[in-house]
Amino acid sequence: MKSYLDLFRSLSEELDPRRLQHKFLSALLEMQGVGRGSIWIKKGDGYKCVEALGEQSDAIQGLHIGAGDASIVGWVIENRQMTVAEPGDGRHRGVVEDGLNVKSSKILCFPLFLRDGTVYGAVQIIDTTLGKSRLNLDSGFLDDIQELIDVGSIALSNAVVYRQKLAETESLKHTLEQIQGESRLIGQGPAFQQAHDLMESYALTEYPVLITGESGTGKELFARRIHHLSHRRDEPFLVQNCSAIPETLLESELFGYTKGAFTGAVKNRDGLFEAAHGGTLFLDEIGDMPLNLQARILRVIQDGEVKPLGANRARQVDVRIVSATHRNLTQMVAEDLFREDLFYRLSVLPLPLPALRERPEDIPLLLKHFMTHEAAKMRIPPKQLSADAVDLLTTYGWGGNIRELENFVRYILVTSEKELIDGKDLPPPMTDVGQRRRRTDRRRPPTRPFSEDDPADSQAASFGRRSWGEVEREYVLYLMKTTNWNITRAAKMAKLNRSTFVSRMRRLGVSKKR
Repeated sequence: MKSYLDLFRSLSEELDPRRLQHKFLSALLEMQGVGRGSIWIKKGDGYKCVEALGEQSDAIQGLHIGAGDASIVGWVIENRQMTVAEPGDGRHRGVVEDGLNVKSSKILCFPLFLRDGTVYGAVQIIDTTLGKSRLNLDSGFLDDIQELIDVGSIALSNAVVYRQKLAETESLKHTLEQIQGESRLIGQGPAFQQAHDLMESYALTEYPVLITGESGTGKELFARRIHHLSHRRDEPFLVQNCSAIPETLLESELFGYTKGAFTGAVKNRDGLFEAAHGGTLFLDEIGDMPLNLQARILRVIQDGEVKPLGANRARQVDVRIVSATHRNLTQMVAEDLFREDLFYRLSVLPLPLPALRERPEDIPLLLKHFMTHEAAKMRIPPKQLSADAVDLLTTYGWGGNIRELENFVRYILVTSEKELIDGKDLPPPMTDVGQRRRRTDRRRPPTRPFSEDDPADSQAASFGRRSWGEVEREYVLYLMKTTNWNITRAAKMAKLNRSTFVSRMRRLGVSKKR
């Protein structure tokens, strides 16, 4: 074994909390010549195991003991003193070892102190041998162990402070994100205000919220605002898009897994439900969740329990669920594509969001906001939109809703060299659709849903589904074909100098096929 001096230095210099816990516990077990031990910290209304070594340690690590459950750990923490527990000790009723194939014969347990004298946890050294114990309980040797524990406690308390600083940084990050999110909930029209008022009233409750609306209507922003206005605001807000990853990965992401649960599971990992304990979990695109996972989500809502993959026991969690979808879940229930019982559990508080075409009075406000915000990010002056341009953009269908509008602003800032953007400077899909609609009805902005049977709506919807890079490439190709591949004329039509236009052609991969 390395010298005490080297060991103390190693513990003091370790900044990673997890590696420090492992080093500290390993050193204690080596000193006593046993193979089992664990480190526990105070957590909520009980104690959580943050490190475990030895037989079936995977089943113990992450375990939570209630403050009301008899345990050696709880006794040591509450009484602030070291103890030795023999078999049959009334303070230890096997809460930790229930269901395990290995039992303790003797436990040596020390409290862990912060610098200010506060007990924040305990470390257990466990002997499982039958007959005579291997633990050295000589007073002089225990003094040596106590010295190591004193050093380890200081190092671990530093790690606690480090962890707190990281948490504060993350909290600040979340706060900034929430502030940004709040600032982007922009609107004054009746459709927006109705949704906003519902959101504020829902935030004061604990019930599940189901946010519905087309893609790009701001469902995640509303979910973040619900969390920010709730009493859970200081706890985690975690997001999982249910359509973004395969079914098998989604299950492990949500529920976590134990070491050895499947190939590649080399250690225990908490799922999002456990990570979001005390806070809010936002399940985006819940309509894309497979049916077998829907049953497991239902159990979490009903019982407040999650069971990691490969685990033998369920764990209690306190999580508020906010979900969202662009799908018609009522129709999916009728077609047996979505569980009816889960639908009613999720939609206790329904929050439908209006499409952007249903709130045309908000489009100028959003244009101004995104122009200012994105220009600041790019460190350039914001561009101005003429009344004609704003009029065209207000009558445009915005199939991609707010997300499409935001991307449009970015496109204009990047591609246009003009300070004042006129109607004729807008991409053809917007001018064509806008002009057509203005000719047919100049008095009423469109509020009807898109129909791909309508050529104008079909064109607009197609534009909304594509990226701005695709749209830009199509526009450049259109100019080149219109001018019979005369770069100078095409650049003039695009209101760009020739060199800028050529660079754009290269970036977009536009070239005449020979």
